[in-house]
Amino acid sequence: MTTQSQDRVAMLASMLLIRAYEERAIALRAAGSFPGICSSLGQEAAAVGVVGALTSDDKILTNHRSAGHLLARGADAGRMMAESMGRSTGYCKGRSGFLHISAAELGVVLTSTIVGGELSLATGVALAKQMRNEPGLVACFFGDGAACEGIFHESLNLAAVWQLPVLYVCENNQWQAYVHRTETMLGDPITEWARGYGMRSKAVDGNDVEAVRAATLEAVACIRDSGKPYLLELNTYRQRGHLEPDVPPVSPERERWMLTDPIARMEQRMLHAGEIDAAGLAELRQQADAAIDAAIAFASDSPFPDPAELTADVYAD
Repeated sequence: MTTQSQDRVAMLASMLLIRAYEERAIALRAAGSFPGICSSLGQEAAAVGVVGALTSDDKILTNHRSAGHLLARGADAGRMMAESMGRSTGYCKGRSGFLHISAAELGVVLTSTIVGGELSLATGVALAKQMRNEPGLVACFFGDGAACEGIFHESLNLAAVWQLPVLYVCENNQWQAYVHRTETMLGDPITEWARGYGMRSKAVDGNDVEAVRAATLEAVACIRDSGKPYLLELNTYRQRGHLEPDVPPVSPERERWMLTDPIARMEQRMLHAGEIDAAGLAELRQQADAAIDAAIAFASDSPFPDPAELTADVYAD
């Protein structure tokens, strides 16, 4: 198997793991045994393509649709499930829940449910790196809804003026909570807004994992060479409603986007190239399902936090 084929298999396996994780979380939520979640189903290529192009020196700040980013970074699915279920074995000892997971050992600084909240903090994290002369850059994930917030413009302006090593990643999934993006923003694409600050930017097919990976590698190289920020706009589609168990809207737009599902596209590409067959695809799916089965079992068997630790990690000693 060629290196390219191995890379494709690895990217597909990662996307399948993310899909399996979210599908099981959605099913658990529907059964009433899981908290409300904001799914990123359909956006797997964006997570895998970007995160796979980063190094261990790079920091990540993400938003309320963070499961894909965490798993692509190598997060343990069991600890993520445990955190979502409020168990002590979770990444934040059961205190953050599904929507606020951070994993310092993976360089994931935070998950913010405040729309655009990670944008304000990414500038500070990048400034700290610059002042300490630390290697690496800061990757900040946000949606098209956050791009309508004032903090988006403040963050980009400061990063451009101070020449900070920030990779801004806009996952433009066409929907802002319950409102379509065309109802809240004039002009397309968002990359033009970044260029207004003298920042390099590029719009990419966010449902093509290889296109995302190539564009991210190019952007990352530019940031490392210049020390200046860069914005990627990944055009993708949110296949579920805003908050589970919301029913996703049915429309001709959704039907068109479903034809470009990132996993199905990658599978067809690999089948056509003879890099995998139906049995190989089935095996990858079985491996992903088995990993999530184990994750749920681990989380379900984990204890809840001791009430005596209620204020632990809340107040400084």
